[in-house]
Amino acid sequence: MTTPESTITSSTMPQSRNAPVTTEGAPSFGAGATAATTSPTLDELIGTAVNTALLPEPSATAYDAVATGDDDPLVLAGHRFTSRFILGSGRYDLNLIRATVREAGTQIVTMALRRCRTTENNLLDYLPPDVTLLPNTSGARNAEDAVRIARLAREVCATDFIKVEIEHETRYLLPDNAETIRATEMLANEGFVVMPYMFPDPVAARNLQDAGAACVMPMGSLIGSNKGIRLRDGIEVIVANADVPVIIDAGIGRPSQAAEAMEMGVDAVMAYTAIASAGNIPVMARAFKHAIEAGREAFLSGLGTVTSDHAVASSPTQIEDMLR
Repeated sequence: MTTPESTITSSTMPQSRNAPVTTEGAPSFGAGATAATTSPTLDELIGTAVNTALLPEPSATAYDAVATGDDDPLVLAGHRFTSRFILGSGRYDLNLIRATVREAGTQIVTMALRRCRTTENNLLDYLPPDVTLLPNTSGARNAEDAVRIARLAREVCATDFIKVEIEHETRYLLPDNAETIRATEMLANEGFVVMPYMFPDPVAARNLQDAGAACVMPMGSLIGSNKGIRLRDGIEVIVANADVPVIIDAGIGRPSQAAEAMEMGVDAVMAYTAIASAGNIPVMARAFKHAIEAGREAFLSGLGTVTSDHAVASSPTQIEDMLR
């Protein structure tokens, strides 16, 4: 059965905005009928009927549900987390840490072992009991240092999770990938859940994975710089080839940068300086939480096509405009 839209042809469409409208052949139904029956329809004027016919059919997955939140967990060595935001804890006033963790919605908090004191002002006393502790090996200069710190952290924090950080100098704090790979293998063999901080070298990422890493944590830019993702190319190759979660660590300075990282397909974001240096720390933590969730949903839903060298009309009239 034909519809009014399907009966419209190019011969009935006005040729230009100023083209005259003829009344030849139009039926007459009394006074005043001529104008009503000879004026073009709104669809004819703007081409809606024709354009609708040109729109491609949606893909088979266009309306599929996208699993998010509790149905889209971050899995690290068999441990499931519904938050993809890992929070650092280095410089906070301890009285703020509980509110910050709550607003961030995080389930993993990392800290240097020296902050886990056994006397007063112990960070562990200020963290919610359901948070997973992620002590790091900050201060290690080689694999042996990192293993020693990790063993102490396991006793003090009662956790098998360890973030391996090995740096040789204090100006740039660049991770030593070779020593990090050695430490990862040693610690994985001792049953640790190893989360290594690394310079984004795809070959090193593969070696870390083979050494037993539960994830890889490439730096976005220099630690504490808030410069965002300056090492994108290496990170993108790692994301495309990793068989373990990829977590951006270091350099993320704004919620928009966290969303950008998630849109790239990374599995989680760790942030600290951007939040600790904010005017309102708990509110900034909440902003990061929402940005990370938004970036993840954008990635899962499928980002739109980016054109290389031309514009595409938002209301195309030619089928080739839809397909370029």
